[in-house]
Amino acid sequence: MTLADPVTDPRHAIRAARLAEFKRFARRFLRNPLGVVGLVIVIALLLCAAFAPWLATHDPYLPTLTDRLAAPNATYWFGADELGRDIYSRVIYGSRLTLLIVALVIVTSAPIGLVIGAVSGTLGGWVDVVFMRITDIFLAIPKLLLALAFVAALGPGIVNAAIAITLTAWPPYARLARAEALVVRNSDYVNAARLAGASEFRIIVFHVMPMCLSSVIVRMTFDMAGIILTAAGLGFIGLGAQPPLPEWGAMISTGRKFIFDQWWVATVPGIAIFTVSLGFNLLGDALRDLLDPHLRQRQ
Repeated sequence: MTLADPVTDPRHAIRAARLAEFKRFARRFLRNPLGVVGLVIVIALLLCAAFAPWLATHDPYLPTLTDRLAAPNATYWFGADELGRDIYSRVIYGSRLTLLIVALVIVTSAPIGLVIGAVSGTLGGWVDVVFMRITDIFLAIPKLLLALAFVAALGPGIVNAAIAITLTAWPPYARLARAEALVVRNSDYVNAARLAGASEFRIIVFHVMPMCLSSVIVRMTFDMAGIILTAAGLGFIGLGAQPPLPEWGAMISTGRKFIFDQWWVATVPGIAIFTVSLGFNLLGDALRDLLDPHLRQRQ
């Protein structure tokens, strides 16, 4: 048995090419300062969620009625809420709920939309008509209104809120994937695969969907901010996470009664929502500039 020569081994060449491409991508990304700011915010959110027990200074669920509505001080950095719970700790733990909802929605809505759009754009005909008319029906109804209807039918809760948002979030992915599939399905390499005997299923999975991924990834990054806002809206009206969970929208809802005298109760979770949404938008804008081939050709 002989060892492969690392110079002539094709696997080594593939790894080297991928590493070189990643380095070029990283250099282009670092030249976008707003994209870097967005990435830093997203990484900070991930770190807060991962290390919440170590970053929090108090138990986010333990009330201390003697410190009810305490102003920001050395003990309560962001103040205390109406039950004397530390707002800073609740915001830190709330990042976990935010990421949970975003993850549940993204891992379900994006694949659903990608499959529907790729199949519709590749096969065409009556399949395209049926899938796109269903997509148009979902797009015709305001997203928040549709989510409210689904949550009202399913019942309040984090999982039900994520399911409701998923049912409203997949149509844009389907339209985007269909547009990409219409361009790809008649390309030379796809026609060559058909001539070689590849089935439509194989063409869709191995040739069409990979070409749609870059656009879908960019759309996912942009949609994360909308998902956070929708989840916060559901929590604000009591249809999302239920007390005593430290969900940012629910925290704003309980703090709105004290907005004029104890402004920190509602303002701090509102700033958290704004910051995280801004971070995802900045990151998505940077990824669009890097992954969109048309923009790269202009540059």
